[in-house]
Amino acid sequence: MRVLIEFAAALGAIVVAASLFTNAVEILGGRLNLGQGAVGSVLAAVGTALPETTIPIVAVLAAVFAGRDPETAGEIGIGAILGAPFMLATLAMFVVGASALIFRRRRVQGTEIRCRETSVDEFPWCKAPGKSVNIDADTIGRDILFFLVFFGVAAGVGVVELLFSLKVVLALLLISAYALYVRRTLYSGESLEEVPERLTLWRIGSPPPTWAVVGQGLLALSFMIVGAEIFVDAVEHGAEVAELPAGLVALILAPLATELPEKINSVIWIRDGKDTLALGNVTGAMVFQSTVPVTFGVLFTRWELAPLNVFSVILALISGGFVYVTLRRAKTLLAPDGRRNLQPAVFLLGAVFAVI
Repeated sequence: MRVLIEFAAALGAIVVAASLFTNAVEILGGRLNLGQGAVGSVLAAVGTALPETTIPIVAVLAAVFAGRDPETAGEIGIGAILGAPFMLATLAMFVVGASALIFRRRRVQGTEIRCRETSVDEFPWCKAPGKSVNIDADTIGRDILFFLVFFGVAAGVGVVELLFSLKVVLALLLISAYALYVRRTLYSGESLEEVPERLTLWRIGSPPPTWAVVGQGLLALSFMIVGAEIFVDAVEHGAEVAELPAGLVALILAPLATELPEKINSVIWIRDGKDTLALGNVTGAMVFQSTVPVTFGVLFTRWELAPLNVFSVILALISGGFVYVTLRRAKTLLAPDGRRNLQPAVFLLGAVFAVI
C-alpha cells in the first residue's frame, strides 16, 4: 500500500510540474527570441534531465561521504547514467509516436509528425493559418547524430581499460563537445509559434514579469526532482520485495521514473501540435545525458560496463540510428497513401528495443 501511495504522489507531482514547466519555458524562450531548437533541445531538455542526473551523483557521493558500499554505489551510478539515454532513445520515442496517434483528432497535422511544405496545396492541413506543422528535421537530426557519436564513444571507453589521464582528456572532450552543441543549437530552428500569453501561476495583469516566469520554471523543476525521487524510492522498495539487484533497478526502473518529465512534456507538446519542441525535448536530453553525466561517471566511477550495460547501449544506438537514418533519407518517409510524411511508426518501434 505504501508503494502505491508513493507512486501516485510522484506521478501527480511530475504531471503538474511538467505542465507548469512547459508553460514557463515557452514564454521565456519567446522573450529571449530563441528558436524552437533552443527551447526544446536546450532549455527544456536540460531542465527536465536534472532529476535523473542527480541519481548517479548522489549515489557516488554517498559512498564517499556517508560510508556506503562503493561497489554498489558504482553499480547504481553507472546503471543510472546509461539507463537514462536508453529510455530516451527507446521508450520516449515510442511515447512521441503513440501521442501523435492518440491526439490525432485535435492536431492540425493529424498523425503525421511532419510534411513537405510543397504539399500545402494538395494537403491544406499541412499549413494552418499562421502555423507551420513541419518539424525542424535539421535540428532533430543533429541532436541524434551528436548522441550517437557521444554515447558510442562513452560506451567504448567502458569496455577497454584507459589510464586516468586519458579519462580526464575524454571528459574534457565530452564537455567541450556539449558546449559546442549548445552554441550551435541556441538559435537554430524556426521561431516559436503561439507563445502562451498567460503564466499559469500568475494572475496579476498580463504579460507576467520575467522573474515570475523564471520562478515558475524553477518551482516546476523542484516538483520534478521531488516527484522523481519519490518515484525512485517507490521503485526501490518494490525491487526489494521482488529481490532484484541494485544494478538492474538503476539501469531500467530508476530511469523509467526519472525520464517521466521528458515524456510528459513531449506528450503535452505533441497534443498541441508543437512537434519540434516535443522531439527536441527528447533528443536534446539524449545529447545531455550522453555527455555531462557520462563525464561524471568516467571520472568518479570505475566505468567498467557489465554485459547488460553494453547490451542496453547497443539497443539505444540502434533505435537512435534508425530514427536518424529515417530523418536523413530525403528528410521524409514515403507514406502508403503517397504523401511524404514522417509516420508515428518510426517512433513506435522504440518500444521494441525497450522490451527486448
